[in-house]
Amino acid sequence: MLDIHWLKTFVTLAQHKHFGKAAIALHMTQPNVSLHIKQLEQTTRVKLIERNPFKLTQAGFRLLESSERTLMELQICQADLNAINNLSQGTLTIAASDIISRLLLIQPFQLFKAEFPGIDFSLLNTTSSQASELVTNAEADLGFVIAQKESQPLHFTELQQIKWCALGDNLQQWQQAKRSIDTCLSEQPTLILLGHDTRTRELLDPALPSLNLSNYRIMEVGSVDAQIDWAEAGFGVAIVPEFSVYTKSNLTTKITPLPQFPTTSLGYIVRQNQVLSKAIKQLLYWVNQEIIRSQR
Repeated sequence: MLDIHWLKTFVTLAQHKHFGKAAIALHMTQPNVSLHIKQLEQTTRVKLIERNPFKLTQAGFRLLESSERTLMELQICQADLNAINNLSQGTLTIAASDIISRLLLIQPFQLFKAEFPGIDFSLLNTTSSQASELVTNAEADLGFVIAQKESQPLHFTELQQIKWCALGDNLQQWQQAKRSIDTCLSEQPTLILLGHDTRTRELLDPALPSLNLSNYRIMEVGSVDAQIDWAEAGFGVAIVPEFSVYTKSNLTTKITPLPQFPTTSLGYIVRQNQVLSKAIKQLLYWVNQEIIRSQR
C-alpha cells in the first residue's frame, strides 16, 4: 500500500529536483525526505529517481503523473467535505486581481470576518489566468476573474458586464491629428496598457484600431492602478475598465467612454460540481450587493 505522505514527498521532490529544497518546502529534515523515497521505492519495487544528477526514471515519471492526480483529487474531496459540513473553521482561499479585490472585496470581507470569525481567508493576488489555474488545481476555493471562457473543469458565473473607457486628456487631439493633415503632434501618442500576456490585452488589442490613431506606442504596466497613476501624471492615455474609475473622485484627467470596444464579463469561477459552503454562498451574496451599490 502506497502511503499518501510518501507520494506528497515524491511529488515535491520531483518539482524541486533537490532533496534539500524539497525538505524545506515540506518542513521536513532531508534524511526524512530520503527515507520516504526509499520506502516508496521498496514498496513499488522499482527505481524512481537517479540521484547524480537528479532525474526521474521512466517509472518515476509514470508515478508522478498518477501521484499528482491523486493528491489533487484528495484535496478537492476534502474541500467538498468541508463545504458539506458547513465549515466553520479553517481557511477560505480566494484568487483575484488587485483591482477586483480592492474595489469589490474589501467590504464583503469585513462582513465575512464578522459573520464567520472561525474562518480565516487567504487572498491570492493574481491575474485572471492564474486564478483559473489555482481554482482548477484546488489551490483556491474561489476565483474572481475577467473574460473567463467556460471550460472544463470550471464553472463561470457573471456578476457584472464590463465596459471600457480612455483616461487621459489627449485622445481627441490625437484623433484630430489623423483626420487633419494640418495638425502635427509634438510627440508620438502613448497608450498605457496592461502587459501583453494578460486576458485584458487579448480582448483589447483587436479593438485598438477603432481609436483612429495614425500610429502610437504602448507603455505596459502591471496593474490598472498603475495605468491610472501614469495617465494622471500625463504620460499617455490609459484604456481601463469603467468600474475602475467609479471610486476615483479625485481624477483630474478626462474620461472618454469607449462604446466601440467589446464588452466582457466580471464574475467568479468554481470547479464544476464543486459543493459551495454556506460561507462561500454568503460571501458571493455580499459581493453581488457591493456591485449593485457601486453602480448607483
